[in-house]
Amino acid sequence: MSDIRIQDDLYEAVNGDWLKTAVIPEDRPMTGGFSILDEEVEKLLINDFNLLANGQKNTNIKEMTYAVELYKKVLDTKRRNEEGITPLLKDLAVIQSIQSIEDLNSLSLDFLLKDVPLPFQAGVEPDMGDATKNSFVILGPSLILPDTTYYDGCNEAGIELLNVYKDMASKALAYTNLAKEDQEKYLEDTIKFDSLIAKCVKSQLEWADYVKNYNPTPLEEVIESLKPFDFMGMLKKEYKDEFPKTIVVYDPRAIKEFNTYFNLDNLNLYVHWAYVKYLLKSAFTLSEELAEISTIFRKALMGIDASPKLEKQAFMAVSRVYSEPIGVYYGREYFGEEAKKDIVSLVKKIIEMYKVRMKNNTFLAEETKIEAIKKLSTIEIKMGYPEYIHELYSKMELTRDLSYYDSMVKVSILKSIDNLNKLNKKVDRTEWAMPGHMVNACYNPSANDITFPAAILQKPFYSIHQTISENLGGIGAVIGHEISHAFDNNGAQFDENGNIKNWWKESDYKAFQKLTKDMIQQFDGIPFLSGKVNGELVVSENIADNGGMAVTLAIMHEIPNSDFKLYFENWAKVWCMKAKEQYTLYLLTNDVHSPAKLRANIQPRNFIEWYQAFDVKESDSMYIEPKKRIVIW
Repeated sequence: MSDIRIQDDLYEAVNGDWLKTAVIPEDRPMTGGFSILDEEVEKLLINDFNLLANGQKNTNIKEMTYAVELYKKVLDTKRRNEEGITPLLKDLAVIQSIQSIEDLNSLSLDFLLKDVPLPFQAGVEPDMGDATKNSFVILGPSLILPDTTYYDGCNEAGIELLNVYKDMASKALAYTNLAKEDQEKYLEDTIKFDSLIAKCVKSQLEWADYVKNYNPTPLEEVIESLKPFDFMGMLKKEYKDEFPKTIVVYDPRAIKEFNTYFNLDNLNLYVHWAYVKYLLKSAFTLSEELAEISTIFRKALMGIDASPKLEKQAFMAVSRVYSEPIGVYYGREYFGEEAKKDIVSLVKKIIEMYKVRMKNNTFLAEETKIEAIKKLSTIEIKMGYPEYIHELYSKMELTRDLSYYDSMVKVSILKSIDNLNKLNKKVDRTEWAMPGHMVNACYNPSANDITFPAAILQKPFYSIHQTISENLGGIGAVIGHEISHAFDNNGAQFDENGNIKNWWKESDYKAFQKLTKDMIQQFDGIPFLSGKVNGELVVSENIADNGGMAVTLAIMHEIPNSDFKLYFENWAKVWCMKAKEQYTLYLLTNDVHSPAKLRANIQPRNFIEWYQAFDVKESDSMYIEPKKRIVIW
C-alpha cells in the first residue's frame, strides 16, 4: 500500500504504488481493473483463434468457424494490400452518382441495410411504452466530434480534433479516384454538413435523460418532417403493407429541424458527407495503409500511441461481428459452473437485502414500497453466457472468395435485415445485452434484467478464493450497482415489466428527486484535470454506485467476522485506472460515469461504516459532515 493515509485518499492509498509503475499499453488509452481483465481475455481468445485458424484446435460451435474465416481474412494482408481500395470503389461510386432526391430515395433501403450514412439514423428497438413489442425508431445523424459541446467556436479541443479529422479524411480521399480539387470539395462539404447537424442533434447530457428518448409520433408527422426524403417509400420497400403507423422519435429536435441540414439546396453537401463518412468507416477493411489512416482520429481523441498488432485487429473485428458465438465459446471453455452458482446465490442475496431496505425505507409510502419490491422480485438474472446462439449467426457464413470489405457488407446487410424484421415480432427477452467475453455488466430498464458476462467474474471483482468481504466490495457492489439502476433517475420511471409507467406516489417521487439533486450537487463542479465534473451527466451512475454500496454494506453486517477494511480496499481496487489525459478529458465530457478516482473516493464518505472501519476523523480529507452524506436506497 502507498504511504498516503487511507483516511485522506482511499484510491491513492490502495492503488498508489501500482499507479506509479503501471504502463498503459501503446494501443490502449488506459489500464487498470476492467482494462487489465479485458487484456487478459483478449490474449486468451487471440491464442485460441490462432489455434483454430491453424487447425490445432477444434470447436463444435459452427458459428465460431465462421468467425475464424473472418479472422483469416483480416490476417490476409497480402490480398488486402493487393486489392487496396478497389473493393470499396463500387459502393463509393453509387454514393457519388446521386444527382437528385429521387436518386437518393431509390437507394434509401439499400443504404440503410449497408449502413451507408443516411441523413438520419433508424432501426427497430423494444418499445419503451410496451416492452412486449418492437417499434421503429428514428434519430438524427451522428456527428464527427464526440458531442455538440465541441462545436462551440471557442472549444480548443473541438478545433484541434476537427483538424485531425480533416487530415485523416484528406489522406484517405487521396486513395479514391476523385480528382484533387474534388477531394478538397468533398471534405469541405463534409465539414459544412456536419456543422449543420451539430445545431440540431442532442448533446450527451440530453441523451443521459433516457426516458426523453421515448416520443411516439404518428407516421404522417415524421413523413412530413423528412420531406423531400421519401420516408414512406423506404418503409414500403421493406415492409410492404405492414409498415409501422407510429414511429418512436429518439431525437425530436433533429427530426423537426431536418430541413435545416437536409434539403434540395444542400443535397451535394449530404452526398459528399456520406461519401467521406462511408470511406472512413470502411477503410479498416481495406489495405493496411488505409486501415492505419482510419485510426488517426481515434488515436488523437483518446491519446493512443499505436494501432493494435494485426492479430489483435483481427480479433477486435470478429469480436464485434460474432459477439454472441464468441461469448458462448468463452463461457463454455473458461467459465466454471461452481463460480456461476456462487455468483447467482450472491445476486439473490443482494436482491433480498434490497427488499429489506425497501421495506425499511423512510421516504416511500407503503404502496410505493410494494411496487418497488415487485420490481425487485421480477428482475431476471443473466449470468455468465447465453444457453444458445441466435439464428442470425447461423446465416453469417463467409465464403473464401469474398474480400474482407465485402464480407463486412454481407454481415451488415444480414444484421440490418434481422433488426428490421423484428418490427412485427414480439420482443425476444432471451437476447443478451452483452456477450460472455465482455468485461462489463449492465441493467436493461426495458427488460428489467441484469447481465453479468463470464469475463467480469474474476479478480479483483470476484474469486471463490477471495474473502466474502472482498467479493462484496468488488462484484457484490457492482451487482448492487446494476440492481440500483432499476431505481435511478431513469430506471425509476419503468415498471417491473419494462414499461415506462409512473408507479410512484407524487410525494414519494418528489422526495426521490430531492435526493437525486443532492447527488448531482455532491459531484457537480469537482475539478478534474483541466475540466470539471458535470453532476447532471453522471447522476444515474452515481445513484447506482450509492445503492450498490448501501446494500452490500448492509449484507456485511450479517456476515460473521466481516472485514470492512477489506471491503473498502477492494472497492478502491475495482476502480483503479491509469489513463491518458486526452482519454480522461474525453470521458469527463461524454461519459455518464464519474472519473474512476472519484467513484472510489466519494461514495464511501456517505456511509458510517467507512468512518468506523478506518477511524476517519473530521480533520481527515475523506470526511464529510453527516448532514451532507447521501444514502438513497
